[in-house]
Amino acid sequence: HFPEIGPIGGEMRPGIVHRLDKDTSGLLVVAKNAAAHAHLSAQFAQRSVRKHYQAIVYGEVKDDTGRMVFPIGRHPVDRKRMSIQSRSPRAAETHWQVRERFDGLTLLALDLKTGRTHQARVHCAAIGHAIVGDPMYAGRRAAKRLPVDVYALIGPLARQMLHARQLAFLHPSQGTPVCLQAPLPDDMKQLIAQLRSINN
Repeated sequence: HFPEIGPIGGEMRPGIVHRLDKDTSGLLVVAKNAAAHAHLSAQFAQRSVRKHYQAIVYGEVKDDTGRMVFPIGRHPVDRKRMSIQSRSPRAAETHWQVRERFDGLTLLALDLKTGRTHQARVHCAAIGHAIVGDPMYAGRRAAKRLPVDVYALIGPLARQMLHARQLAFLHPSQGTPVCLQAPLPDDMKQLIAQLRSINN
């Protein structure tokens, strides 16, 4: 749609201001010119962009709200993974709020105060509530502890149940607040509906 953005921000990711993990759905910001790219990138670097996610996690989270403040860096052995046990961690903070509890699973709203690689996935796993369907941080034990009918719903999932739901930032040229939202994708909506039917 916009071939002119080709050289903006580098050839590998033209126009892209930030990234989402592979198989994470939701909002992604793309700049249409170099000035917008620089302005938006600065907002992300200064942590002034509000980033809200939704995730379905293993286990029934006990508290209604909480905060995860665990520095994150490269895993000391597996370089493809991130870890709170890294030799060179960087500060990372995630706030969470329970949206709905199911039998063995919980729907969380996540507010990422920082933007570390795999942050939501690593933090949720660190508190014992890994994101459902996450091939890197969840492991198989969490799913096997689920009730049989809930476990049957997890098998067909093709990705982690993590969605970038909302981004809020300042418009790069007008300076006005912009708040964008992306509805939950079909796979997460379907899973939530199925979990509700089991609970009822």
